[in-house]
Amino acid sequence: AAAGLSPRVLQGLLALAGFSCCMAMAMPQVHIVALCVDLGFGAGRGAEMLALMLLGGVVSRLASGALADRIGGLPTLLIGSVLQCVALFLFLPAGTLASLYAVSLVFGLAQGGIVPSYAIVIREFLSPHEAGARTGVVIMATIFGMGVGGWMSGWIYDVTGSYDWAFLHGIGWNALNIAIAVALFLSTKRLRLSASRV
Repeated sequence: AAAGLSPRVLQGLLALAGFSCCMAMAMPQVHIVALCVDLGFGAGRGAEMLALMLLGGVVSRLASGALADRIGGLPTLLIGSVLQCVALFLFLPAGTLASLYAVSLVFGLAQGGIVPSYAIVIREFLSPHEAGARTGVVIMATIFGMGVGGWMSGWIYDVTGSYDWAFLHGIGWNALNIAIAVALFLSTKRLRLSASRV
């Protein structure tokens, strides 16, 4: 397994990372329409922004697959996670229609390749005979993250009356996802360097 970890521990970390990234991912995807209504732009504009996000996600999935072929699943996962976090930060100052359209597209282009990258990481570092079951567990964790993240963002809005705290909440989960990806990446790199010296 990667980073000298047991397959079970690695799968657990990937599941936690998947849950975390989707807790963050859910905030704009679930609440962009409500955010636009809250800002006075109407549900129709929010629906257009959601469509722009999802279109960006399609492009991101294709681009991330090509990138993973060249640099591997773990670096691709890390790049997508960092870009998603940047996009979440960009939502905080965005208050005009133009800025929200732009950030929605950036967010879509950032997040689309993250979840598919987990399957690549599993295939690269864990037994191919167990890849189906292990991928299923990690993808299930991402689905839970989307569900809980969408609900919790709404709850935070209800309590605070502002989506800023909901975005910050998502950014915190995204930071956990990045921390796990960085730790696995650096540990794997160290192991490969050590092996090359032997």
